[in-house]
Amino acid sequence: FVQRTEWSLQLMTQRALEAESNVEKLKQEIFILQGELESSKVENKNLKAGQTTDLGAVKHNIDFALQNLHKIITSANWSIRQLANGAESLHFVAEVLKSTGKISEVEAEKE
Repeated sequence: FVQRTEWSLQLMTQRALEAESNVEKLKQEIFILQGELESSKVENKNLKAGQTTDLGAVKHNIDFALQNLHKIITSANWSIRQLANGAESLHFVAEVLKSTGKISEVEAEKE
């Protein structure tokens, strides 16, 4: 009975030591995982900050592009007005030439 009890105690002691060893391994693994978790949190925060920065840069680029587009539109409108004014001037010159041609015809008929 004593031998069996000693054997049971040894077996329980061995199991307890194995359990303690497993607990230590698990504690180490938890410590490593917590470190990785903290690193991931920092990386995530940095990525979010980077996205914000990227979004800021994108907004800046869009604003810059819009300003340039506005300048181009203003310039195009001015060019269109100039072209329209030039067309009106050409039309006027054509009418003057046409009138001059008629005057010349009338004078030629008088002669």
